[in-house]
Amino acid sequence: MQEAWTLRVIAHIENDYVEKFGIPRQSGLVEQISRIVFVPEYRDANALRGLEGYSHLWLLWGFHANPARPWSPMVKPPRLGGNTRMGVFATRSPHRPNPIGLSSVRLMGIRPVSGKGQVLLVQGADLMNGTPVYDIKPYLPYTDSHPEAQSGFAGAVQGYRLTVDFPAELRERIPQQSLAALEELLAEDPRPAYQREKAEVYGLAYGAFDIRFRVEGERLCVTEVLPRAEAPRVK
Repeated sequence: MQEAWTLRVIAHIENDYVEKFGIPRQSGLVEQISRIVFVPEYRDANALRGLEGYSHLWLLWGFHANPARPWSPMVKPPRLGGNTRMGVFATRSPHRPNPIGLSSVRLMGIRPVSGKGQVLLVQGADLMNGTPVYDIKPYLPYTDSHPEAQSGFAGAVQGYRLTVDFPAELRERIPQQSLAALEELLAEDPRPAYQREKAEVYGLAYGAFDIRFRVEGERLCVTEVLPRAEAPRVK
């Protein structure tokens, strides 16, 4: 039996999630458009023949920004407040024996881009900018969809959202094509669950901007929008 495999990076993700803080906790929660750019070795249009017939894809990818540390059989899911331990295989924690992620995304189009070959436009990815992609497979609803499936402890936090107060003078600083996705991201409450009782100002890196906000009850209030180059570091 072969005990180890070598995974080849076939592509990388490009989007506005430039830091781990604030990335959607699951795929499909935020309708952000990301680009899948193939590395030169796999930049062959023939490999994509027939893909346009599918509406959704599975992405197999790597948690490349994880700090190196031994695996643990128990983890503390953020959605449970960061204090309750669960078995690693009962969670989608990034800290796993093999740091591999699996996400379902919507295929929005395939476009030729100068110097990058054919690029996939996908919606709903929960991957940080620069994440390596190991494989892409079509999503098949007749086998992959299970409406009767149970969500375990994760189902208890389903539907949690904040009301976003985003002043018009600050909204105007964000490119129009990115604004709706940013508001969805903020509504999902990017704060760590164990810090939700603290009245602090947080900084969310999003594309070329640093979004400052605080949360009061069930309302998230955007307080500043700064160019990232000018923004001092906060949480």
